[in-house]
Parts: sequence; C-alpha cells; structure tokens
Amino acid sequence: MEIWFPVLVTLAVGALVVGVMVSLNAFIGPKRKSAVKGLAFECGNPPSGSAWGRFSVRFYLTAILFLVFDVEVIFLYPWAVELRKLGMFGLGEALVFIGILFVGLIYAWQRGALDWD
Repeated sequence: MEIWFPVLVTLAVGALVVGVMVSLNAFIGPKRKSAVKGLAFECGNPPSGSAWGRFSVRFYLTAILFLVFDVEVIFLYPWAVELRKLGMFGLGEALVFIGILFVGLIYAWQRGALDWD
C-alpha cells in the first residue's frame, strides 16, 4: 500500500483542484445569457445547413487507421523500456508485431484506403 500512496495523493489533489475550480466557476462566474452565446460556433463561421450531413467513409477509415498505428506506438514504448531485459526474444516478438502491422498497412494502401482523390 505504501507504494501506491503517492499515486493516491496525486489523484486526491487533482480531484480537489478540479472540484474547487468547477465550484468557483459555478458560484462566482457571470451568468448573463444572450442569443449570441447560444449559437453554435463553427471555427468563426456562422453555422449553415444541417448538422447531420453525410461524410465520406474515407474519413472514418483514416481515423481507424490512425488509431491502429497510434496504438502500435503505445505498445512499443514498454518494449523499448525493457529492451535489455527481453533480449533477442523480445526483439523477435517486436519485429513480428511490427511486421503484422506493416502487412496491414500494405493491404490498406493497395485497397486505396490512403488515396484522397
């Protein structure tokens, strides 16, 4: 338990800071409503059209590919930290992991997932 005490203290202090800031905003923040504040803000442009417009599947496909390769990097960090302990076995496992993802990238590339014509 003594190992986790600093983590618990950090989480408690973080929760306290968030609670105090939200409470202060609710108690002393301005509460003037206006029509302009109620409008949706679209990068400085006034909203136009329906919010339920259709997007190309390529947007979602790009997002999924980004997540897959982003998660790959997240999984490689612990491997890089423990590289000396893992030795050649760890290197082989990491190369298999990277190889599988590389095959997936080549497949997505050949299927045209990365083309934005």
